[in-house]
Amino acid sequence: MKAVGIRELKNRLSEYVRQVKDGEEVLVTDRGVVVAELRAPAPPGMQSGVHPGLASLARRGLLTLGRPNAAGLYAPVPRLLPPGSAAELLSEERRERDRR
Repeated sequence: MKAVGIRELKNRLSEYVRQVKDGEEVLVTDRGVVVAELRAPAPPGMQSGVHPGLASLARRGLLTLGRPNAAGLYAPVPRLLPPGSAAELLSEERRERDRR
């Protein structure tokens, strides 16, 4: 990621826009303090909350983000054991270990 001052950005804007188009991200500074970021826009349909690293790879075309999960897409999974069974199994396992 590059950092560039406002004056430098103004003087060479076309060059920095080309770099952003090629996937580079540019930090804009004012007297050494970052005041803005230049990056390519997110592809249509990219959900917010995506990790910035993954979003950056997607913008460069190196990966395709999956669709957001929706609970209604998955059938409920039935319980394999009745409630409280895990605690009973752990207690039994501990008793066997203590006997050894």
